[in-house]
Amino acid sequence: MNIDLHTHGKLAKKTDFDPIRFREMIEYARLSGLDAIALTEHFNTRNFNDLYDQLDARYDYVHDYYDIEGFKVFPGIEIDVQEIGHLLMIGPRQAIRALRARLTAHVEEHTFIGIRDLLDYCDTLPLLRIGAHPHRESTPLHHLPAEELRRLDCFDLNGKDLHKYGLGMQERVAVLASEIGLPVVAGSDTHHPLQYGCVMNRLHQSCNTVAELKACLLNGQYDIIISPQLHEKVQAAALVKDMIKQQWKIAQ
Repeated sequence: MNIDLHTHGKLAKKTDFDPIRFREMIEYARLSGLDAIALTEHFNTRNFNDLYDQLDARYDYVHDYYDIEGFKVFPGIEIDVQEIGHLLMIGPRQAIRALRARLTAHVEEHTFIGIRDLLDYCDTLPLLRIGAHPHRESTPLHHLPAEELRRLDCFDLNGKDLHKYGLGMQERVAVLASEIGLPVVAGSDTHHPLQYGCVMNRLHQSCNTVAELKACLLNGQYDIIISPQLHEKVQAAALVKDMIKQQWKIAQ
């Protein structure tokens, strides 16, 4: 099963979720070789809960994923922490909704939740916990206490960062992961479908639940695939995204 563990269903935080565009994104993801994604939308995006309301209204939810004609969409969320850094949480939809409700008072930058408080709450939920882009200059994780980082399950090898910083980023993430004692998994960090497939995880088995997915990753039953077209995919997605944003500005 090929899965991307870091994706976004919206072009930008300030936009509403468009279910028609999302369905088109899923078809492009399928064409890019993916069988599944984790939908890790930003926790402080506009109308976060509407995204899952729309999915609930349109698709069957089986095991721990939305079934879109055989394509699996595992619920998730990306969270900013007070100390600077982003964490990805992937879990059953009720767990993701509960986590988002817990963060209601922490959506503004000056109110972001502390990593310890966040992880303490996440201990009560059945989640896969991933440290996002740990060496990104703007939102790193490597500066955080090792005892908190060890409470995560994996670190994110981020497609956007591989494009920006080069393949040396893979070694930097691997070194941190080795020091902390965590595996590394791949996520495209896409906001536009052209970026799908730049990186993915090729699991050695098909997973239907987050528990199965977590066990597969922690047991090393997967391979990270980096596309030969990584730079073209990320750059094309960024260019189109910027063009659409410029059109929005002109329209306003």
